[in-house]
Parts: sequence; C-alpha cells; structure tokens
Amino acid sequence: MAEKMGLLGRKLGMTRIFAGNGAAVAVTVIQAGPCAVTQVKTSEKDGYNALQIGFEKATKKRSINRPKEGHFKKAGTDIFRHLREIRLVDAPEQKAGDELTVAMFAAGDVIKVTGKSIGKGFQGRMRRWNFAGSKDSHGCEKVHRNNGSIGNNTFPGHVFKGRKMAGHWGNETVTEEGLRIEGVRPEDNVILVRGSVPGPKNGLVFVRKQ
Repeated sequence: MAEKMGLLGRKLGMTRIFAGNGAAVAVTVIQAGPCAVTQVKTSEKDGYNALQIGFEKATKKRSINRPKEGHFKKAGTDIFRHLREIRLVDAPEQKAGDELTVAMFAAGDVIKVTGKSIGKGFQGRMRRWNFAGSKDSHGCEKVHRNNGSIGNNTFPGHVFKGRKMAGHWGNETVTEEGLRIEGVRPEDNVILVRGSVPGPKNGLVFVRKQ
C-alpha cells in the first residue's frame, strides 16, 4: 500500500508551549531525521515505486553485517542503524544519497505517527481489559479478580479464539492518526506535535503526512 513521504525519528519526550492566545498546549518533541536515501526503487526495475531511508549513523562498522555494509557502499552513504522503506504511487524524484529533513513539514500539517507502544508485561484481565471483577461482599470468597467462565458446554468444547483473558499487554505497533504539527525547528531537526504519540521516551517512530 502506497504511503506519503515521511521520516524516521526519536520521541524525545513531552513539554508544553504557549499558543498566540496564551493557552498552554501539550506537545511531543520528535527528532525527525535527517534521513538519507539509501535506495530508490521504480516500477520498471523493481515492480513498484519506493524509497528506502536510513536513520541514525552507526559509529562502528561492526554494528551491521557485511551485506548491509555493501548496500550502503553502493548507495554512497554512511552506515545507518535503522532502515525504512516508503512505498510511493509515482516514481520518486530523489536519488540515492539525497537527504530528507524536517523541512518537508510545516506548522499546521496533519500527520500520523507509528511507534511501539510501552510494554506492560503480563497483566491480568482486570487491568488489561478493564473488567469490573466480582462483587466484594459477603458470600463472594476469593474470586474477586478471577477470570470466571471462559468456555461453553461439551460442544464445541473449546475456548473461542479472541476471548479476553490475561496475557501480555503493550509492546505493539501502534499508529496514531490526525495529529497536528504545532511547530518545526529545522536547525534542531525537531518537530512539535500536539498531544501524545505512541512509544516510550527515546523510542523509534515513523512520522509521515496524512
């Protein structure tokens, strides 16, 4: 599926800024890029149009394997820790070695941000699914947080797929849409996004126009 142009970045944390009317606005600070174009794919050669971008230069060659080292050498770029392919509808105008920066964004743009949600570990059904639990009164003994019935009768005699039970919570790929850019600071490679975005502090995120 085709995507709009975007950048890889790091979620630095949250702060607040003051709007023109004096209102305090909570924003997430994202260091987006700069990202180098490490490969260009076209429909004539590869069957689809795409750009591959690299983020965060690796200080040591041992951080990557030999095939990736040759890949970066062919592109004529530095070696990067993270790569991301962006599928495009039309043939890309960029070429290998070009640099993408936050200059592609402007205040007021609506974007979507993809990141890994914060992992919460193994959680019970009450915290994971917000279940109420059993009544905490006389006659209800040691079952306040129990799962309760999870199955059915002899037929079909198994737990249905998708049943809300205890399990691992968080650490999933999440995309937040409809986020608004409040400010862009090209000199710092930083964008200020209104509200929160997925992931922990210093988590890797992918920012693109909506």
